[in-house]
Amino acid sequence: MSETVRPKLWRRSRVAVVSPASAAKAELVAAGADHLLKFGYEPVVMPHAFSRGPLYYAGTAEQRVADLHAAFTDETIDGVICTRGGWGSAELLPLLDRELIWANPKVFVGYSDHTSLHTWFWNECKLPTVYGPMVAADWSHDDGADVRTWRSVVEGEGPWSADAADGLRVLRDGNAEGRLLGGCISILEAGLGTPWALKIEEPCILFLEDIGTKPYQWDRMLQHLCFAGMMQHVRGIVFGDMAACVQESEMELLEAACMHALRDFEGPVAIGLRSGHVHGGNRSVPLGSWVKMQGAELTQ
Repeated sequence: MSETVRPKLWRRSRVAVVSPASAAKAELVAAGADHLLKFGYEPVVMPHAFSRGPLYYAGTAEQRVADLHAAFTDETIDGVICTRGGWGSAELLPLLDRELIWANPKVFVGYSDHTSLHTWFWNECKLPTVYGPMVAADWSHDDGADVRTWRSVVEGEGPWSADAADGLRVLRDGNAEGRLLGGCISILEAGLGTPWALKIEEPCILFLEDIGTKPYQWDRMLQHLCFAGMMQHVRGIVFGDMAACVQESEMELLEAACMHALRDFEGPVAIGLRSGHVHGGNRSVPLGSWVKMQGAELTQ
């Protein structure tokens, strides 16, 4: 399967800093932007990146989508990096301009609530995106972003891979290959029944992670994905690091709950990829790339 064309960043690239969902703390955005500057980029903080309100949002839906559109249309900007997640990206989906995004493909980085944007970019534009470290949530800390996977996915420095060194271990052994899609399971599940549900139309390796999600909730949501037909083309499943979901004492129950929900799924299953809701060393995951899965090893 041929690889999709993935936008890239270079040293000295200008990157837009946006807040498509909840309001971010100004001091964390500033710290993250400073780290990006030292990393070699030129951060461009968009007008509403620091906005607070209404409610918990970083501005109105119209203001947040205006920042996104402006970032994609600005020819001097090569990438778009979100400040934090929270809630709010789904409000933007009816307002996004497909033709505008289609004509101006760029690196897009975020996780958690921004799963809805990753899904929209793939469904509507087949735009590969990066499930990876955000400005306030990760780049604001010295060890927030994993440099190896960032350089690989975002800057194209060699093929991307993930294995035991990135936290992965086998729940069910086997080999598979397909388009790497997914993100935060609660956002993917919430999209079912809407025009913006993730469309899996070819062999897929499905990546799923979350925060504060108990074993029975993983069981319920996975079964919902199965019942809704989303698993039809899924050939392998990769779960994220579950430390943000349960204590170590509950890990065995969580794994058993996931495998119970997947009792009719025959492909390989791995768990532990340190991407998304993790503390330090947040791995960048190349959503939209064609990958091979061999047990607990992924290669592009």
